[in-house]
Amino acid sequence: MKKYFGGCDVGSTYTKCVILDEDGNMAAHTTMKSKMNSEKSARAAMEETLAQVPGLDSPEDLAYLIGTGYGRNKVPFAQENISEISCHAMGVHMTDPKVRAIIDIGGQDIKGIAIDTDGTVKNFAMNDKCAAGTGRFYETMANAFEMSLPEFSKLSLTAKNVIPITAQCTVFAESEVITLVGEGKPMNEIAAGIQRSVAKRCFIMAKKAGATDSVTLTGGCAKNDGLKKAIEQVLKLKVVDLKTDPQLMGALGAAEYARQKGLAKGKGR
Repeated sequence: MKKYFGGCDVGSTYTKCVILDEDGNMAAHTTMKSKMNSEKSARAAMEETLAQVPGLDSPEDLAYLIGTGYGRNKVPFAQENISEISCHAMGVHMTDPKVRAIIDIGGQDIKGIAIDTDGTVKNFAMNDKCAAGTGRFYETMANAFEMSLPEFSKLSLTAKNVIPITAQCTVFAESEVITLVGEGKPMNEIAAGIQRSVAKRCFIMAKKAGATDSVTLTGGCAKNDGLKKAIEQVLKLKVVDLKTDPQLMGALGAAEYARQKGLAKGKGR
């Protein structure tokens, strides 16, 4: 009977699950908004993921499962948990083994991660507790513009000029943006200023990750086209696009660790 392995990444804003088969092929995946309760988030996302694979009815049907992310200690059906830093590194390594540097922009923090040739972490750095430049920050900015996140992510691409955003705090930045919009400043130029300010915050993370000529982005903010362009302009680095959804990297890495550990314990083929 074919064996399957799972990874459950309970983030502060989104919960992601991935199921791999014995050969490391992705059999199923799910991304959904996290609930207030991390355990409920894990159960809901895993239930939806299991439903995509015939014969899998409960987490116990998986040969091995690893939890990761903000709520990794609240994944009740995981055999163990591994930090999201290690899981993002492994997930990216599986997707593109040539990548050596990651900037992971999550819901509440930014991380710079250097990857070794085997997918393990060489070095990493994390921003302070301020939410500026994170997923929460972008949600606030999109709300200030009365736009969806996808709409906001593309707004700055049409700007010929950049209006600097000086505030670093999310609350003060929102106030500054609202004032600029009220003054009738071009919204695409304000958006370009927001993207540039976040790119500057990524500078130290990129250096800690050992990025010299290229970097890849993970997390939901990796889908922000305006941010990718700003990072390339500010950091002078090529942003490598991943073929697999960058928001799934943590769950994918956790599932791969589960596959490796499960096979080593004789729970695979």
